[in-house]
Amino acid sequence: MMLSRRQWLRNATAASLGFAGLAAFAQRGGAKPLPLALESDPAGILDLPKGFTYKIISRTGDPMTDGFLTPGSPDGMATFAIPGDPDRVRLVRNHELNPTVTNRGAFGPDHGLARRLAPELIYDRAPDGRPLLGGTSSFTYNLKTGRIEQSNLSLAGTTQNCAGGATPWGSWLTCEERADLAGNVTGKDHGFVFEVPASATSPVAPVPIKAMGRFMHEAAAVHPPTGIVYLTQDEPRCLFYRYLPTAKGELAKGGRLQALAIRGHRTADLRNWPVDSEPGWGAGTVKPGVRMPVEWIDLDQVEAPEGDLNVRGAAKGAALFSRGEGIIFGLSPEGRPEIYFTTTDAGAAQTGQVWRYTPSIQEGGAGEKAAPGYLELFYESPGSEAMESGDNVTIAPWGGLMLCEDRPVAKQIRNHMQILTRQGDLIPFATNMHKDNGEFTGICFSPDAGTLFVNIQRPGFTLAINGPWDTIARHIAAG
Repeated sequence: MMLSRRQWLRNATAASLGFAGLAAFAQRGGAKPLPLALESDPAGILDLPKGFTYKIISRTGDPMTDGFLTPGSPDGMATFAIPGDPDRVRLVRNHELNPTVTNRGAFGPDHGLARRLAPELIYDRAPDGRPLLGGTSSFTYNLKTGRIEQSNLSLAGTTQNCAGGATPWGSWLTCEERADLAGNVTGKDHGFVFEVPASATSPVAPVPIKAMGRFMHEAAAVHPPTGIVYLTQDEPRCLFYRYLPTAKGELAKGGRLQALAIRGHRTADLRNWPVDSEPGWGAGTVKPGVRMPVEWIDLDQVEAPEGDLNVRGAAKGAALFSRGEGIIFGLSPEGRPEIYFTTTDAGAAQTGQVWRYTPSIQEGGAGEKAAPGYLELFYESPGSEAMESGDNVTIAPWGGLMLCEDRPVAKQIRNHMQILTRQGDLIPFATNMHKDNGEFTGICFSPDAGTLFVNIQRPGFTLAINGPWDTIARHIAAG
């Protein structure tokens, strides 16, 4: 059943209150919190703090209740409250399958199940006629029984759906990380954002929101007061974008795409890479905590047939980042909107940064020039021993962040889920002990803040984690 926008908004507001109690516990003084002691998992999958447990609720290849198979490479994901039903939660999940992948899709090894779908519900096919296997799946999870009660394919025929973002009106924005042009490995152009209602129990019509730009999209976050969408880009010389829709909440009706610039610093390079990585910009150019006023630059030809949107934006003065990844909207303790995003290989050690953007009180409006938004470097990893390749991110119930690591396979270092407090302290929360050591993805909390959902991309698990979350908040507060 499709739910009204008003119902979704009402429930989303109520859900946010579930985070308030734990946030109060996490207020503390200046002492740094001690590391959490993680207990070894006898099953060799996930080490967690004492009192916490996990359950694998979905695996690649599992039959879904709609008759399709659970696709592989689960990535970005979000939870949605179900109005009037606090015991259940709806999730939408990306699948990062590129055009050359021929297995681990929803349609079986010979793609025969694709015949069950009307052709117009499969966005694109490879030159040999097989459907592209990227897209999204959705499911309803019972928080009381710990089981998935309903599951379905919700978007089909897209490619390398990496991360995305939930909207306040109850949909998921799924982002294509590959920007292929038609005629090589795909039949259509790719590199777009698609919208999937969380309540959809069958595949939706795949409509690319072309006004949001064609590039290597990573993730999206919505500013609820205005409906503006912020977008990250996964390239070494990437930009940070925002989309101002013509009609709030109706993204497909068109809008303007802009790129962030630092006021008074044309084409500012914010990557903090060592000098030999980018002549003229040494390590430590940008210091954590320095608030930089921003301006926004209009972009044209946003479908970018040459794949050069970031190049043209930088030429107009937009700031440069490196490999934008996860992004999330949150509120400061004072109730001020904040947007956090990660850049996976930036920083002096090239092991990652976390940025905080504070929107203008006139965000997107005529008064924005006089009262600009601010960007600051919130955290920069000093090296692999701390955090590396921060990716998907979510707001924690106690007010800080939780991040997923996607460490380079060659380094053979275990991936972690990390807690990043509002004071900038890093605390490992979980360690991936599976032999594949796949990246953590899709991190998100249930609306009541009682269950943490996350994926392990290889071999393709979705997990639900429960435990005494108040002890984490108290641990942070104790320092």
